[in-house]
Formats: sequence, structure tokens, C-alpha cells
Amino acid sequence: MHITHMPPTKAIPVTEPFLPPFKDYVRRLQGIWERKLLTNDGPLVQELEQKLQTHHGLGRMARCLANGALGLQIAFKALGVAGEVITSPFSYVATASCPLWEGCRLVFADIEPDSLTLDPQAIEAAITPRTEAIVAPHVFGNPCDVEAIAAIAAKRGLAVIYDAAHAFGVNFKGRSILEWGDVSMVSLHATKLFHSVEGGFVVAQTPEVDAKLEWMRRFGHNGPGDFHGVGINAKMSEFHAAMGLCVFDHLDTILSLRRSRSEDYDVGLAGCPGLADGIAWRTGASRNYAYYSVLFESERMLLRAVDRLHRASVFPRRYFHPSLDTVASLGSWGDCPVSQDVSSRVLCLPLSTSMDEDDVARVCELIRG
Repeated sequence: MHITHMPPTKAIPVTEPFLPPFKDYVRRLQGIWERKLLTNDGPLVQELEQKLQTHHGLGRMARCLANGALGLQIAFKALGVAGEVITSPFSYVATASCPLWEGCRLVFADIEPDSLTLDPQAIEAAITPRTEAIVAPHVFGNPCDVEAIAAIAAKRGLAVIYDAAHAFGVNFKGRSILEWGDVSMVSLHATKLFHSVEGGFVVAQTPEVDAKLEWMRRFGHNGPGDFHGVGINAKMSEFHAAMGLCVFDHLDTILSLRRSRSEDYDVGLAGCPGLADGIAWRTGASRNYAYYSVLFESERMLLRAVDRLHRASVFPRRYFHPSLDTVASLGSWGDCPVSQDVSSRVLCLPLSTSMDEDDVARVCELIRG
């Protein structure tokens, strides 16, 4: 008896890191071997910082770090924030855990139901005499209402730190979104549309804060035997910068492919039963296609769709879930019903440069059920 073996179903993960041609990375490594300078502000880190500054049209240098979370932690130190901070419950846990790690007290404010970013009215309501800063994430690359937040911060004398982990390359009204607030942090983790395997960078708006960020990331050194002040080790290595530079060479292709797959999703899911209205993009903001997120009409419908997808070896992510105001270990104050509702119904669909039109069509068919 002849038995026909069906080919295995191709697994589709929620994301897949872009890897440049291996020979290109090796060529960058060859220079590291020749120079024997592996870290400590090497030429590849400096080159990457310059490219990041130019790409974003920044007036101040992008300071590269070992990871994005360290960027948030150093931002608190550079701005002297040590008390109460207001942040969003609809974000990755690092947005909340980093200020907690630095000894701050968290207060969660709810989000706008359309943009999914911090609601300025909720921020106002959460301010107390102890509030020192607003920590606001640009969710899925969608900018916060930066103008309203700037007005609140100016009136109340608060620092503003933007968790721009998702906002690589995003502009708002013709300016980089990184030029808002006191400090912005961008993640360069392997899951991001532009990455250096592990890494991140920070951008400050004043020369005084920029100088602190620079020396705080390298133990506070002011020459071999003197110190500006207390710092930590948050330096990016030459090996990570090498990957970042290699990926940079393919940035236009990466963005084009992600935009195309996102547009395929738009067509494939148009009028899909069970899906609610999509996320409203901030007027005046560009898109970087970092994520493709959908909202279901109910959590029950989401769970049914996830089950169908998993059984077909398609692996989306409930990003962000749960709403951080429900996580007891964060010990925060604030009840955020909009975030809790959205968190129960939001799903990030697979999106990467390795996907083609057929992959997207398969995902859409499974969601339609």
C-alpha cells in the first residue's frame, strides 16, 4: 500500500527577525577583529548613532544602549524623577517595571478607546501633589496626543518620558516623534522592525539632559580617573552595532514589505465579521507598520479565532494582555476600564518581511472562520 505524506503546514510566528546576508555581517566583524575594540564607544556604535540621528532628522545625538529598558531607567536618573509617575496600563510591562525598579510609585491613567494611547483627561485626573512625571508609550507606533501632554506637563511642571519602543521612524506633523517630551526611548530588540539583536537608543531635548544620558550609560566616567557622577553599564557593543548597520542597509526594503503585508491585511479583513473598528491613527502622524493589530467585538470571539489559528500553526499574540492595572505585583494605583476592555479584545497578527501574500491570505481566512 502506498501512503502519501502531506507536507507539514508552514508555521507562521507573530514576528520573525530580519537577518541581513551573512557575508555582510561577517565583513563588519572582520573590522572588529582587526581593531580589537569590542565595546566602549567604538567606531561602529558611533556610525550607527550618526545614522539614527540623520534618519530621524534629530537635532541631538541618538545615544545607543545595550537595551531599551536601560534607556528608560537612565532617563529617570537623568531627569531626577524619583517619586510618583503616571503611565499607561496598555503597554509592555517594561513601561511600568522600569520606574518601579528605580523606586518610583506608579499611578495608571486610562487610555483613549480609539488610539489606545494615554488619555490626556485621564492624566489630568490622576495628577496629585506628588506627581513628578508622565511616562507615555506610543502604542504600536501610534503617537500619543503629544500636544495635549506637553500642555499638561508645562502647566503642572512635570517631566515627560516617551516609551517610543515601537515608534522607530515615526513622524508627527513633519517632525520626528522623538522630538517631543524630555526624553524618548526606542527599542532595537530583535522583534522590532529595525533591530540590533539587543539594543535601544535614547534622545534628549536639552544639552544638559543629553550629557547626563551620555555619561550615565558608561559608569559616569569623566576620563580614566574622574567621574561626572554615578552611572551604570548600559553601553552597546560593537557586535550589536554591526548588526544594526547591516540591517540599516535594508531598511527601505523592510519598510516596503511590511507596508505591503499590512495593506494585504486591510483588504483581506475588510468587513470581517467579529472584528470591531480598527485603531485610529493619530492625525498628522506617519505609520511605520511595526505591528498589525485587530480588535474583536468580544474576548470570546478573540479566543475562538486564536484557537483556529493555533491549530493551523499560526501564532498571533495577545499584545498587550493583561491590562497592567490588573497585575498585582506592580502595586499600582488606578482603575482603567477602557484598557481592561481593549486588552481583552486586541490581537497582534503575524507580520514580518518573510511573509508573502499567501501567508496573509491564510491568516485572514482563519480569522474569518
